[in-house]
Amino acid sequence: MKQLVAIGASAGGVSALSALAARLPPDFAAPLLVVLHIGAHRSLLADILGGAGPLPAEEARQGQRIEAGRIYVAAPDRHLLVVDDTLHLSRGAKEHHTRPAIDPLFLSAALARGTRAIGVILTGRLDDGTAGLQAIKACGGTAVVQDPADAEVPDMPASALRDVEVDHCVPLAEMPHLLTSLASRRVEDVAGRPPPAPLVHEQALFLAEGDPMEHLGQLGAPSAYACPECHGGLWEVSGTRPRRFRCHTGHAFSVRTLQDTLAGAADESLWVARRALQERLLLLREMAAAPTAESLERDAVRGAAARLQQQLSQLESLMARGPDPVE
Repeated sequence: MKQLVAIGASAGGVSALSALAARLPPDFAAPLLVVLHIGAHRSLLADILGGAGPLPAEEARQGQRIEAGRIYVAAPDRHLLVVDDTLHLSRGAKEHHTRPAIDPLFLSAALARGTRAIGVILTGRLDDGTAGLQAIKACGGTAVVQDPADAEVPDMPASALRDVEVDHCVPLAEMPHLLTSLASRRVEDVAGRPPPAPLVHEQALFLAEGDPMEHLGQLGAPSAYACPECHGGLWEVSGTRPRRFRCHTGHAFSVRTLQDTLAGAADESLWVARRALQERLLLLREMAAAPTAESLERDAVRGAAARLQQQLSQLESLMARGPDPVE
């Protein structure tokens, strides 16, 4: 069993992946599995990467056997995992508020290939991929990170450097030569070395295998937060950097992606509240203007409308200021 290269990218990833694919040799000795944060949108990434360099690229298919010297791209709205020597596509719970996400691929590669897994983090926002790269390292694999100073968006590489014992940190221009060398080297399995139990529980939870509460109990303890995706309770995974959270349906967040997702949910809630206040104010004004309204009723309705207008103005002022930025 040869090496496997798992690559994750987000913002700025199309140009970075294209530059990487353009300089890989036609006899590259390992398969390359790629996750870009594309969500549920139609993607031409496989065509772009296949046209950029000598390696054939295709959108991953369920049950497909992986081969060296080929690029497999995660499909829209599907997580990409590797199980033994085949690809598995999942519409399972989002991680870091995205699907496909990088961490599920990296975790599956760590469990499937152990010392032969090579994880690569390229440009992107926030910190998807950090936990997955930690899993690859925990199983004896190799961690590679684009130099944040060289990345279009440095967050993801910087997060990995901060919290993972990275083996190689290089500019994108040096990445093809490095990966070619790593993919061609001889790597021995660590005989009898089982994967860390928490990683096995996380994979089973993600795949909806077994009792989810039993898996969560092995991973951590209940937190004070609710999952912004399904509104179930979030459990904090023990001893992780950055802090991470999971719910029993499988959603997963780092503390940064949780904050980012909750900020978006709060903004949506404010717009819903604004609409409700505006609709109620419009109705009160119509009631006050109705020719059949009694004078006392009209005065009460106008008073309520005036108080509601004050509340609406305060809410609109709050929304105009916006939240304080979080670095």
